[in-house]
Amino acid sequence: MTFSDDFKIDSMTGLMDVIDELGFVPFFKNEVEGFSIEEHIAPGCWYNDGDNGFWPAWEWKGPVISQMKCAYGKFLKNKAMYISPKWFPDFANFRRDGYDFDARFDDGLASIRDKELFELLDANAPVMSKQLKLLGHYGKNGRKGFDTMITRLEKQCYVLISDFIYSTDRYGNRYGWGVAQYSTPEKFLGKKFCDSVYKRSPEKSYEKIVTHLKKILPDADKALIEKILK
Repeated sequence: MTFSDDFKIDSMTGLMDVIDELGFVPFFKNEVEGFSIEEHIAPGCWYNDGDNGFWPAWEWKGPVISQMKCAYGKFLKNKAMYISPKWFPDFANFRRDGYDFDARFDDGLASIRDKELFELLDANAPVMSKQLKLLGHYGKNGRKGFDTMITRLEKQCYVLISDFIYSTDRYGNRYGWGVAQYSTPEKFLGKKFCDSVYKRSPEKSYEKIVTHLKKILPDADKALIEKILK
């Protein structure tokens, strides 16, 4: 299977099969034509205008993340993407440039504000975004820049979204949008990730990723693939 094929995702199981086979699955349209769930979703599964307010592709996020133990976050030009457990260690190694967070900070490559947010999240993971904001005093009358910093930490693969939590009414019925729950790859993915993330050089990880993306995106030229990976 490649993203140039005319396939349709019509179930949560189908989405998991695509993530497992292709490895990198962006949620929204992006610079590479066809490289997204949005462009391959079956009719009625992107959103539903019925009375139940059911938005299937959105509703699948939490269960897919939990069941597959895959990575999900703003990994692609500040847009969300699923990455399979097989491919995320190499992707994180490339994006981290071989650094764990402490080493990145010690080398002057991360700000003190990013360090404070990362350590707060790491100490409380898994933690919902609204709780994290309260703990760190981020918000309208507090510290600024939460969204920018959390997105940067996701892009660098020090943070991922480990679930989406829904509010429930007194009858146990869910309502509203799911709220992101954050964790670190080390805590969410565990020993398998920790043992493999730095097993090769960042350059080798990058080469493997580019080669794989060229295989699953046969109509995209290498320059465009390298551009979206920045």
